[in-house]
Amino acid sequence: MPQRPGSNHHLKNPEIQSAKPRNTTLQALTSAALVLPGLLITPGHAAGTDRINFQYSRYQEGERNLYGAPNNLKPISADVLHGSGIFSLTDRTKFSFGYTQDTWSGATPVTTTPLATNGGNRPYTVNGVVVGASPILNSTILLDRDLNPIGTDPITKQSTGVVDTRSVLVLSSASPETRRQANFGLSHEWNESAVNVGGGFSRERDYQSSFGNIGGRLDFNQKLTSVKFGGGYTHSQVGAILDGDSSPYITKTAYAQQIVNRSGSEILKGNRQDWIANVGITQVLSKNALIDANIGYTHSNGFLENPYKATSIIFIDPTKLDSNLITGDVRAFIEQRPNIRNQVALNAKYIHYINPFNAALHLSYRLSVDDWGVNTNTFDASWVQPIGSGWTLTPRIRYYSQDAASFYRPYLFSQQTYLRNEVDNLGRQIWTNPSNPTIQYFGNSLDSLVDQNGNPVDGFQVNAQPKTTSFDAGKLPDNFSSDHRLAGFGALSGGVVLSKMLGKGVALEAGFEYYTRASSMQIGNGGNNSFADFDYYVANAAVRFDIEPATSLPMGSSGGSSESHRHAASHHDHKIPPAGIMFGHMLDKPGDFMAGYRFMYNWTGGNMMHGTHQASDQTIIDQGCGNGSSCQFTPTFMDMRMHMVDLMYAPTRWLNVMLMPTFMDMDMNLRELSGKKLPLTSGAHTHHGAAGHETGAVGDTYFSSLIKLLNIPGHRVHANLGFSAPTGKVDIEVRRTHKADGGLIHFGMQLGSGTWDFMPSLTYAGEKNRWSWGTQLSGVKRMEDQNKSGYRLGDLFQATAWGGYDLTHWLTASVRGVYTWQDAIERDFNQFSARIGPMDFPANYGGQFWDVGLGLNARIPGGRFAGNRFGFEWIQPVKSDFNGFQLDRQGALAATWSYQF
Repeated sequence: MPQRPGSNHHLKNPEIQSAKPRNTTLQALTSAALVLPGLLITPGHAAGTDRINFQYSRYQEGERNLYGAPNNLKPISADVLHGSGIFSLTDRTKFSFGYTQDTWSGATPVTTTPLATNGGNRPYTVNGVVVGASPILNSTILLDRDLNPIGTDPITKQSTGVVDTRSVLVLSSASPETRRQANFGLSHEWNESAVNVGGGFSRERDYQSSFGNIGGRLDFNQKLTSVKFGGGYTHSQVGAILDGDSSPYITKTAYAQQIVNRSGSEILKGNRQDWIANVGITQVLSKNALIDANIGYTHSNGFLENPYKATSIIFIDPTKLDSNLITGDVRAFIEQRPNIRNQVALNAKYIHYINPFNAALHLSYRLSVDDWGVNTNTFDASWVQPIGSGWTLTPRIRYYSQDAASFYRPYLFSQQTYLRNEVDNLGRQIWTNPSNPTIQYFGNSLDSLVDQNGNPVDGFQVNAQPKTTSFDAGKLPDNFSSDHRLAGFGALSGGVVLSKMLGKGVALEAGFEYYTRASSMQIGNGGNNSFADFDYYVANAAVRFDIEPATSLPMGSSGGSSESHRHAASHHDHKIPPAGIMFGHMLDKPGDFMAGYRFMYNWTGGNMMHGTHQASDQTIIDQGCGNGSSCQFTPTFMDMRMHMVDLMYAPTRWLNVMLMPTFMDMDMNLRELSGKKLPLTSGAHTHHGAAGHETGAVGDTYFSSLIKLLNIPGHRVHANLGFSAPTGKVDIEVRRTHKADGGLIHFGMQLGSGTWDFMPSLTYAGEKNRWSWGTQLSGVKRMEDQNKSGYRLGDLFQATAWGGYDLTHWLTASVRGVYTWQDAIERDFNQFSARIGPMDFPANYGGQFWDVGLGLNARIPGGRFAGNRFGFEWIQPVKSDFNGFQLDRQGALAATWSYQF
């Protein structure tokens, strides 16, 4: 169903508030219409109030059932950051945007096999102790005459002699991967109609897509009836970097023309297109009830496979079918889905206000059918209950059932051999000479070969090799997949959302939902795929800022938009320091509140440096990895992005308190050093290719007290007593590859310090006429000897000074100088790390750095966006004196937005 930015249909868009009071019944119904778990800050949702929203979500799966096999792999988890906003360009035109960034990691199913194979999740040992399991994709299995698997012990893999028909997911670990998506929209509203257009893009290392959409609405019957319509198009490019561990053991012949080699990696390329159309109607039934229904059609074509999913095919020699015991040859194939999919979905929602409880009941149903056979039914119910003082509690329950795709099978049988030896017309096995494949020999063993003229040949001397023929692909199904998401199953979930409307246009929300999937809960036919059952939960927290607080808020708050503009403008007399300076200003009046967003991007790349000079590969090999070690790899680039939400409040004239949660992500690529070096002791990093490393999730959380020391005309001084809480991970590991553990990832790729840190600063700012200036001294003192991974980041000191000039009354240009000193890392990892390059050694961190910053600050003085502030600063390195061996610095970007209530 298309989104409807700018709609004035109150029942469909409950967050729109009229300038005049409405009756209690209608208000409670409409304010509840879309307040469901996780949907308080839906991007692009129509709203009468301009606003900015931020949301953080945590997705965490439970462990999969491996039927006794050891499982040391962490389940899949995801950290998701979402921000969105909507702004009025005119009374009837709105602009909306959204940004989502999620980082996924953990063990993911690669394929499904019978539990009875001698592969699957095969245990491995360290010092004679079973500590985990490695995914073995190609294996053998013992079958009876009816092709029932004969069971094996999950640890020893010895045959039990008893039929065991159970299947099991084969898990493989995955290093963190990050996806970024941005979308934009523009809408215009008429008296009885509206239109909206939008578009965006999504980017990750192996998948890119761009999309656009258009929609509209027509109102009838005094706006009690609305007809909605919309359409969209998405184009996606797949560039799947096939896993270096598993790819050699997966048959990929069906995609041979789509695979290219780059930087030592196999890249499977493909394209897909998705077309979407929908139409719907919303009908107000009474002052207490409405119904909404729509139907949508989706057409997809192109590469619809998941290139990281394989299907196990058991090859059976047809000549052995009469045996009492048959040995099957288990091989993994990349799945093959149809290249076209057509889907029709019907959605219906009923909302009813329950007057005795001053609450609203939401009921919805969704039916989806497609030509893959994946038919789904979804039932959803929620109860939106205001509980007083601006609080709202929303419990929710949801049931989902899905039929399996017509081509889904946990695994397949094929009555042919995967590879067979070729024979001539006399029944003799054919052999070839690897040095000259045109030369052939004949015989049943290496010591009984003859050439084409019948002359005896020493097969060992000529290194004869059997000539083989691969399987016949025509005997396999056209389409097959064992992706458990295409299996039949049912799911039940329940959750609750607690929201609070605060004063000055601020709303908070926290939600939790628990989900359990079980094949036994499928409608009509269940229990056959219990090996894929699992649970997960989603927790989220959100904050919303109304840039122009409405006159009548749902929970009874009040305030006029024109008053909001005057209030915001009255608190922006002082100049704001450049965007790269943190804790650089204070609020002036008791009760003031400021919300803001800060983005910082740091880019390193180019040459490896030692002190102030470029370092050669051989020097890095010899000296960069400590005594007695030989560096193997070095970074080619490392990018760091940090998102911060600024929340500042002034309880008094002289004191501000500030909270700053952070979300960060980093990516690094490596290259092998050229020169003479010792053999690499760990195989975990021997294959990087085009993949590199990514990490991302919640970073450390900052909170502080800012104390005003001096405030006279033209001059201000304040002190900041800040602290950093260790909420960022410092135990992220490189995935296990090449039968070797990678251990902890490099120091610089961890997401926080892991210690409580003291972060004081002293700031002076001055201004006269169009000129402004200031200086700040700041530092970071680690308050613990080590974090849980055994090390401690170096202390830091920074001094900066800046000057600014007002280009206009609303735009200021600035220039500043920065000096930074940071100590090297103290101590070391207390857990295993592969130690492959200079980034894995504590001495190669910190140093002294000199930078110049060039910035612009903009303050919108009037109109619809009055009170919004934006800042941008590029920080250019001038001189660097690195501790040890480090990648050269290329620059940093700081961007800020803030609004004061």
